Amino acid sequence: MERRSTLVVGASPEPSRYSNRATHRLLGAGHPVVLLGKRTGEIAGIPIQRSLEPGIAVHTITLYVAPAHQHALMKELLALQPARIIFNPGTENPPFEAEARTRGIEVVEGCTLVMLASGQF
Repeated sequence: MERRSTLVVGASPEPSRYSNRATHRLLGAGHPVVLLGKRTGEIAGIPIQRSLEPGIAVHTITLYVAPAHQHALMKELLALQPARIIFNPGTENPPFEAEARTRGIEVVEGCTLVMLASGQF
């Protein structure tokens, strides 16, 4: 499988956060990452951006942001035209998921960590 970039939304430099753990596992599996979070910092030497750079290309978006905070990001994330969006536990958002599906984006309600561990990523 070709390795393509994954955008981790809700990235946190805090080692106990699932977004941090997922970033380390993605990198360990050879997947390049782009990190987006509300605070700057870094994970494994990769800077966490507070806004998206224009023209970035990502295959997968994995969400670690509660639905109440997704609305401000939804339009920008959909504009990236990813192949897949993973709604990790607690991030499920039916309106966002429906809009992604209408745009031909694969929607997965699942855990990135479990997907990586089971070879389903």
